[in-house]
Order: sequence, then C-alpha cells, then structure tokens
Amino acid sequence: MSDDDPITDFTRRTMTVEGVAKTVYVAGTGPAVVVLPEMPGISPDVLRLARWVRDAGFTVHVPSLFGTDGAFPTAEGGREVVRRACVSAEFRAFAGGGTSPVTVWLRGLARQAHAACGGPGVGAIGLCFTGNFALTMALEPAVIAPVVNHPSLPLDDPGGLELDAADARAVRDRLDRDGLTVLAYRFEGDRWCTGRRFAAYRALLGDAFDGRVLPDSAANPAPPPFFADLVGTAHSVVTAHLVDEAGHPTVRARDEILAFLTGRLHPR
Repeated sequence: MSDDDPITDFTRRTMTVEGVAKTVYVAGTGPAVVVLPEMPGISPDVLRLARWVRDAGFTVHVPSLFGTDGAFPTAEGGREVVRRACVSAEFRAFAGGGTSPVTVWLRGLARQAHAACGGPGVGAIGLCFTGNFALTMALEPAVIAPVVNHPSLPLDDPGGLELDAADARAVRDRLDRDGLTVLAYRFEGDRWCTGRRFAAYRALLGDAFDGRVLPDSAANPAPPPFFADLVGTAHSVVTAHLVDEAGHPTVRARDEILAFLTGRLHPR
C-alpha cells in the first residue's frame, strides 16, 4: 500500500459533540465500532482494518484526529504530525499529563453512534497513539467492546498508562461492574508498547485485561516509511506490520479482534 486512499467507499460526515465538530468516515451496517487512527493519521492500512470491521457486520466510524486523511505514511510528513499532536491541547503524550481530553469527544461519538445504529453497544479499537483511548472510551456506558492495540502513550514512560488516577479507578470499576474485558495486542520487542506497560494494565484491570503478545518475527518486514524509519520496531499488529496471508499470526490477531467484537455486539 504505497498510494494514498481516496476513501470513496465511506460517507464523510461532520459530527459534533459538545460544540466541537470533527470529520468522521462512516460505512457499513449493524452495531457501531469506532476505529481510531494511529500515527500519523487515517492511513491506507487503518482503512483496510476499518473495511474488515465493516465487512464483518458493523457500522464503522473512523474519526479524523490528526494528519491527512487517507495519506500514505511517509517519514517526513509523519514526523511533523507527531510534533503537532504532542503539543496539542487535545492529547497528553507524556507522563504526568493524565487522560487525553479528546477522549471526552470520543465518548460522545460512541454515544451518538449507538443511538444511530442500535444493538447492545459499541466497540472501540485504539491503535498506537490512540491505543489507550479505546479503554478510556469505556467510561461511556454504550462502549462494551474495547480493543487496545499497542498503546504508545505516555511516550516517555514505558510502564505508564495514559490515564489520570480518577479515570483509572472509574474504568476499573466499570469493567468490574459490567463484566467487561479488554482485548489488547503488542509485539514482544516493541519499544513503544513494552511488557512493562502491559504489566501496568494487568495490575490495574486484573483478569479483565486480555493482553496478547506476538513475536517480532511475525511483523511485516517492509512497512511504510514512517514505521520503518521513525517507529523503528515491530509495532502495528493489525495495520502497518500486518502480513496479509492466511494463517499468519497477525491475521489471526485480526480475526480474534473481529470475533471479540462479534461476540459482544452480535450476541446469539
């Protein structure tokens, strides 16, 4: 995937939460799933994942949070997107910053999507910079299927969580109260999402945290330039580092995510 994606098979909507408007790309039918972008934006690989979710029987919502929508992730362009996001008031990229304010908007998006699409609730898939946002979105009662993929925040604390203390307690209590689980993925040697970070999730959430680890050897050896040159490690399990071959470990991870969403949002 070395070309930009025109995103012509999604409907481009402007959705407003508490007076703040953002672009959201919507496609499919069935219960809603919010697929969050990873750095440096809504890339062709993120859209490929969103289409897999759509085709599994969901109405997928992809909010535009940073970067150029549909752009192939180059090193030069991606570096500038990261720089802007790290100083944005919407995000808390570093230790001590607590919960990113944009998650309040995302919870509102989930609430609106549930009202429009129906079903038992909403799924949320976070990726990289937005990885933990899917967990924080579970503070919205409509969100019942959070998937946390290789969460990279805070960037400067390998064992930290992008949550303030009050939100951490509230998330833990909500999962306990409603019997929810969190599905999570990382590569074993990922320096942006380390074993220490997964251990911190386990310490907070206990058995509600289902953290799964893939060997680095399973990662796509030729990801887009942003990931090859700047990320510099096996990282994006179901997007940039996925190997689209039947039976491959990253494809199995994708299928496990789809099965998790189906089990929660399409109960028999």
